[in-house]
Amino acid sequence: MVERECVRVVRCGGSELNFRRAVFSADSKYIFCVSGDFVKVYSTATEECVHILQGHRNLVTGIQLNPNNHLQLYSCSFDGTIKLWDYVDGILIKTFIVGHKLHALFTVAHAEDSVFVTINKEKPDIFQLVSVKLPKSSSQEIESKELSFVLDYINQSPKYIAFGNEGEYVAAVRDFSLSVYFFKKKTTSRFTLSSSRNKKHAKNNFTCVACHPKEDCIATGHKDGKIRLWRNFDDDKKYTYTCLHWHHDMVMDLAFSVTGTSLLSGGRESVLVEWRDAAEKNKEFLPRLGATIEHISVSPAGDLFCTSHSDNKIIVIHRNLEASAVIQGLVKDSNIFTGLMIDPRTKALVLNGKPGHLQFYSLQSDKQLYNLDIVQQEYINDYGLIQIELTKAAFGCYGNWLATVEQRQEKETELELQMKLWMYNKKTQGFVLNTKVNMPHEDHITALCFCNAEKSENPTLVTASKDGHFKVWILTDDSDIYKKAVGWTCDFVGSYHKYQATNCCFSEDGSLLAVSFEEIVTIWDSETWELKCTFCQRAGKIRHLCFGRLTCSKYLLGATENGILCCWNLLSCALEWSAKLNVRVMEPDLNSENIAAISHSSMGSDLFVFKPSEPRPLYIQKNISREEVQWGVFVPRDVPESFTSESYRWLNRSQFYFLTKSQSLLTLSTKSPEEKLTPTSKQLLAEESLPTTPFYFILGKHRQQQDEKLNAALENELVQLPLTENIPAINELLHTPAHVLPSASFLCSMFVNSLLLSKESKSAEEIPDDVDMEEEKESDDSDEENDFTEKVQDTDNTDLGEDIIHQLSKSEEKELRKFRKVDYSWITAL
Repeated sequence: MVERECVRVVRCGGSELNFRRAVFSADSKYIFCVSGDFVKVYSTATEECVHILQGHRNLVTGIQLNPNNHLQLYSCSFDGTIKLWDYVDGILIKTFIVGHKLHALFTVAHAEDSVFVTINKEKPDIFQLVSVKLPKSSSQEIESKELSFVLDYINQSPKYIAFGNEGEYVAAVRDFSLSVYFFKKKTTSRFTLSSSRNKKHAKNNFTCVACHPKEDCIATGHKDGKIRLWRNFDDDKKYTYTCLHWHHDMVMDLAFSVTGTSLLSGGRESVLVEWRDAAEKNKEFLPRLGATIEHISVSPAGDLFCTSHSDNKIIVIHRNLEASAVIQGLVKDSNIFTGLMIDPRTKALVLNGKPGHLQFYSLQSDKQLYNLDIVQQEYINDYGLIQIELTKAAFGCYGNWLATVEQRQEKETELELQMKLWMYNKKTQGFVLNTKVNMPHEDHITALCFCNAEKSENPTLVTASKDGHFKVWILTDDSDIYKKAVGWTCDFVGSYHKYQATNCCFSEDGSLLAVSFEEIVTIWDSETWELKCTFCQRAGKIRHLCFGRLTCSKYLLGATENGILCCWNLLSCALEWSAKLNVRVMEPDLNSENIAAISHSSMGSDLFVFKPSEPRPLYIQKNISREEVQWGVFVPRDVPESFTSESYRWLNRSQFYFLTKSQSLLTLSTKSPEEKLTPTSKQLLAEESLPTTPFYFILGKHRQQQDEKLNAALENELVQLPLTENIPAINELLHTPAHVLPSASFLCSMFVNSLLLSKESKSAEEIPDDVDMEEEKESDDSDEENDFTEKVQDTDNTDLGEDIIHQLSKSEEKELRKFRKVDYSWITAL
């Protein structure tokens, strides 16, 4: 079926932007970064994603500009291929099949038909740097099996390899050794630092390397925070090095400026350091960048730097060390405690972000909207310090309220617990703290949920805890003589035989509350908080709990830790059906009766979509991910799909997103990432990609003049030249890169014909001179009328010409005579 082919699991966003160094275009207009299986092209001016280069079948591990054509980009991947792209148009030009798993990519200007890659040797932790010859061929897929060995026993990360002095040598570091290979001599020099365990040499490990672009100088970063500058390394005995030391922790990356006069370094201090003339005293700093600096890149023009950070962020920095743009991806926290939520107002994905923050992430544009500081305390980056963790969050009342839970525990008996309720402020367009509750429970909070029924008069929140209680919180009037205010207070406390409360959820109409106490599910009346009934299957602790919706609202679903999925009928208070399924994720669709369940086994994760009214699944997708899926969420579509097959109708109103253990955000989609680009991004790319040639400047000025005169033009104008933007030949010339255009002789005739006037238009000789002069007078009069008044809407141009007589200057009359003498008879011969 066609539908089966177009619906597939895709990486929808949230991939690591900091996996490899970002690369600038030659004119610094674009910045390229690896993002999962794709290469993303961002505008350095607007931060918009203008292209997504897709074609690799596995993780992209390296990108480099083509040194022989600055409009092309190389990329390599774990799929064993090197691809050549035209990044301006987003076109794949060639694919070179190497066959090996490629871990890094390097290009050198003097090696015209070769690139350098890092491949894996027989042992899993041993890597080689090899040269790959790229044969010239007209076919799009070419086998490149000719490999030349360069260096052995290197690290797979490109931060540990650098080419210097215009490609005369390559330096590689690993552990405590530095290796330098000279291409002309074809010799290798090795230098080793002391690896003794005393305090002086305990952290001599190499962490990164960079080479001077013009001189024989190598800069290496180390685990102890020192930077060593190596010289005279062509001699194993006469080599020297000097030390620069500012970083208190390991140096994460180094980069020389284009001229080599400055050295940039970064680390866990979140500070970019510029060492000018490689001197200890000449340092400049750009502090408070927000997170650990993972990579540093320099533009070929030398006017921009960029830093990649551990919070999946890229900062574009001007040469004077001023940040100009921030490209923020999905922040990868060490643990996603809050799960995946959807903000009812912005339709943004909400989850844990920076420590102590909630991040609001746009799934449409694949960029972060903003961060909400929940903990409101300064974060201290110390591995031994126990931090305050944001563990739970939930939206209520159509996005008007947000509840969060944060905790900190050093010892088992020392639990610090705090619940905060935030109210949405329409004036500030953000959430404002309304109520703060210290120690709402005596033990960890396991779940919290709002009653989101449409007919609910008073907002209600329920929290469940390991202390064996669930609490009902309601919004009350907290006004005093000074101001009107509202606040949250505890209205009811419930328990069941001192069992731990593990889950809670409201029915769609808000009339019932379900709370699970280990293996038992209890049903409570939300009006009187009376216990109505209990369900007990003794199939293990309840891991997930949710009510059916719409026509299936009479069902309650529960998944246990022992791999049993149960469905109870609330009208008969009996078990409707059960299935053996190890459910790790269970999410209801708010726009339909469908429920998505993801199970996990040794083979991978499987997706099941079903309705509670029947146990037969509507849709089954095996192996949606090889790793465990931790969270999932349904996101309402802005524009519904139109699937007619019963198996795919569940995708019409909502789209299902899920997050894996490695924090990859995946979805079932019908569109490629390139098709998801916003129209503004594509328009931006079209405007920026126009070649700035003298020919373009002439036409551009001509187009501006036509636009200025368009409003003042007369209806019966003598000659109306066609707008250049409507001529296909000119569009072809201006919007197509020169290196992919056909020959000039092919385009010449089409271009000249497009500029010629139509035969239907009257020539200048057929129009009497008095009419010509009258037309000129009317045009001048209309210009004067537009300059002095804008209130007159309907004016007859003929009357205006009779009332106001405009005398032409001598120069204007001279130009008019020349125009009359021009012979246009050659047009009739066409």
